[in-house]
Amino acid sequence: MTPRSESSGSHPKKTAGEKIPEQPTAAQQKSAAKKTAVPKQAAAKKAVAKKAVAKKTVAKKAVATKAAATKAVAKKADPAKATAAKSTAKKVAATKAAAKKTPAKKTAAKKTTTTKTAAKKTTTTKAAAKKATTAKSAATKTTAANPPAKKAAAKKAPAKKAPARAAGAGKVAARKAAPAQVVPPEMEIAVSPAVDAVDRERLLGGTHHDPHSVLGAHLVPGGIAFRAFRPYALSVTVVAGELRAELHDDGEGFFSGLLPLREVPAYRLLVEYEGTLLDTEDAYRFLPTLGDLDLHLIGEGRHEELWTALGAHPMTHEGVTGTRFSVWAPNARGVRVAGTFNFWDGTGHVMRSLGSSGVWELFLPDIGEGELYKFEITRPDGSRTLRADPLARRTEVPPATSSVITSSAYEWGDAEWLARRAEAPAHEAPFSVYEVHLASWRPGLTYRQLADQLPGYVKNLGFTHVELMPVAEHPFGGSWGYQVTGFYAPTARLGTPDDFRHLVDSLHRAGIGVLMDWVPAHFPRDDWALAEFDGRPLYEHEDPLRAAHPDWGTLEFDFGRREVRNFLVSNALYWCEEFHIDGLRVDAVASMLYLDYSREAGQWTPNEHGGRENLDAVAFLQEMNATLYRRVPGVVTIAEESTAWDGVTRATHHEGPSGFGGLGFGLKWNMGWMHDSLQYMSHEPVHRKYHHHEMTFSMVYAYSENYVLPISHDEVVHGKRSLVSKMPGDWWQQRAGHRAYLGFMWAHPGKQLLFMGQEFAQGAEWSEAHGPDWWLLDPGYGAEPDHRGVRDLVRDLNTVYRATPALWRLDTDPAGFEWIVGDAADDNVLAFLRLDPEGSPILAVSNFAPVIRQDYRLGVPEDVPAWHEAVNTDAARYGGSDITNPDPVKPEAQPWHGRPASIRLTLPPLSTVWLRPA
Repeated sequence: MTPRSESSGSHPKKTAGEKIPEQPTAAQQKSAAKKTAVPKQAAAKKAVAKKAVAKKTVAKKAVATKAAATKAVAKKADPAKATAAKSTAKKVAATKAAAKKTPAKKTAAKKTTTTKTAAKKTTTTKAAAKKATTAKSAATKTTAANPPAKKAAAKKAPAKKAPARAAGAGKVAARKAAPAQVVPPEMEIAVSPAVDAVDRERLLGGTHHDPHSVLGAHLVPGGIAFRAFRPYALSVTVVAGELRAELHDDGEGFFSGLLPLREVPAYRLLVEYEGTLLDTEDAYRFLPTLGDLDLHLIGEGRHEELWTALGAHPMTHEGVTGTRFSVWAPNARGVRVAGTFNFWDGTGHVMRSLGSSGVWELFLPDIGEGELYKFEITRPDGSRTLRADPLARRTEVPPATSSVITSSAYEWGDAEWLARRAEAPAHEAPFSVYEVHLASWRPGLTYRQLADQLPGYVKNLGFTHVELMPVAEHPFGGSWGYQVTGFYAPTARLGTPDDFRHLVDSLHRAGIGVLMDWVPAHFPRDDWALAEFDGRPLYEHEDPLRAAHPDWGTLEFDFGRREVRNFLVSNALYWCEEFHIDGLRVDAVASMLYLDYSREAGQWTPNEHGGRENLDAVAFLQEMNATLYRRVPGVVTIAEESTAWDGVTRATHHEGPSGFGGLGFGLKWNMGWMHDSLQYMSHEPVHRKYHHHEMTFSMVYAYSENYVLPISHDEVVHGKRSLVSKMPGDWWQQRAGHRAYLGFMWAHPGKQLLFMGQEFAQGAEWSEAHGPDWWLLDPGYGAEPDHRGVRDLVRDLNTVYRATPALWRLDTDPAGFEWIVGDAADDNVLAFLRLDPEGSPILAVSNFAPVIRQDYRLGVPEDVPAWHEAVNTDAARYGGSDITNPDPVKPEAQPWHGRPASIRLTLPPLSTVWLRPA
């Protein structure tokens, strides 16, 4: 560093490391020398003056535009040590003055010819003074260029070079104070610590890609530059141990200062606002919280635990607690974090871009759970948008849209369930599903209140699983959760994410599996969510024709973009791993598979082979299923696919006739069976003989996929009427038809799914506004036995079903089914056998006519000695006419229906009867 010009003045408060006052005789000698100085001395003075001008020029460059030189206010050093050092220095100066009275001319010449020596001494003195100041716990405070008079008396900061010592006294005193240190060459020339104009503009405009390279503490020539960007702050002070340095206010929220330190210390910031003093860590002193592996996997689209890398995560980083924010926004010019912690002004919380990954990151210390936040994105056109976090794991309660910082502390109690759920694949196990709209099952209940009631209810009815809708956060309740904005957040309407975990855990401990509706096909256009997230199409396809979903006014995901595919695959894993979900019912698969889905000619573009198949969607579904089954033992995926796509439930590595590998789902909704069977049941019995094929056609393709038979929410809303109301006839016939249909459904190959309210024959359509009509089960209601009887039937169907392997073990194997009679259209009768792998049968007979059929003969296997009723939907306890076969029915040796033996049964009207070997 360039030494300061000398000064002949002394100061009564100088410490040992500074200018030492001369003895009176020395001062008089110096005064006399000045009077007798020759022209050579004048030349020396001119050289010294020139050096002083140069020194001032350097000093001016070392401060901000409007700032003067930095001055420090030091605490008083230890009085005893200071007095001793001062006394020693005085003795040395006095001795030299007495022993060596150098003429003024000679002294002046000596000063002129030994500039380098003087500079070296000054540097040594400065270094010693600096160390002495540190050792004596001096607190440095940066001040303006013209400090008050009382501050002028204090020790000057090292940025202002100490004067050269007369007659070597300063050097001796400095050695007494502390060992000399040499300032490294790179620190010899000070630089301005202020943020330059370009960076300043980019930070203010929210377009800076690397704020950490500018803000924080940085080693520069002359020391350590501290820079802070704190809008609305009155002052910012750096605190490092006992060092306190107030930074210069550079305007517009920028503060800076240059401290003569050799390395960046551990420091904090004291930020003063109007009426508030904030003691905090500097967010811009931390290294990135994401490593190269995370960024590499994100770039490859292979980060299977994406939720651990992106989003908001409370954590401890470099020994400091806070929250790590990260978001993928590759088209953004800049990203900032705004939230309750900065009064929704993200100006001072600028995120950094992590290379070419498109990921922006910022660790904010002292920020924790419960804070609301969004990302403020500067788009390519310079406009700004405030967006919810795509990977937010908690949200505000709609219609509020902010994301919420959260972490889980939940302790699971379902280890036993998880250990045994993989014992058998879903298609070879009992699998009957109760579909629940959580918000309206019991309106007003929270997740934890549902956990107290739902498991017991479902267990009592004998269902093996529940399917929950909606789970992921969505802005409009009337969408039933099928227009998702928070793909990683359970809806906040019913509680916190840990509350939802508690519900799942409670169901598991009751022995009930949990499925959830999952919606990867599309997302809404809300301007605070995913649509054009960073100013350009990102999650949606860049081709508007490919992006717009024609049916729902939403946007389709761009399944060909690896980061988008990663977002969705990871989301599937997230629900199953973080919330212990046992299966995903994947919504609207057909709309994903076809480029021309609901589109007219000219509104779609064929694939590279000239076909209508969406090859990107096929690849995504295959990857999702393969990844999920690999990582989560016992999980099942279920496709809501309404077409005859080949290989929905075939393994992904098995190529089918179409040339595609299978999609890899575990099960598929049998939409054809649902449509045909409900169509048949809606006809008057007298006309059913003309539609008999609608009940038998399903067996033509029953083993082409692994099927679920769904009577879902979609079938009991929007004018379709409830299940019992679809049945023709009077109230008795409607209930009888309802019961007979359920008996047929539970016996048919495939798994069963029934929407809430249909288990007790609710007459009204379902509405999310009020849910099931539970009052129908009130004992005070006159028709209560009618509804309770249907619910009792559902319980008994499930009980017998679960105890009878013939009804589920070979659901996907033709060896598990045999027709007895499938062509009795005039009688409205269907009869078939279900078999288990050992050949043990159960006989199901349905009479969809409103008449009793006495002694109805049916062919049966000859090796069964007798049959008895296991279920009769016409039993009195279910609300029927109680026409039953109470005694075991023995086969006769009369061939019938192509079999060597036969039995005669009494078939109740509008009923289904199950018989098993006695």
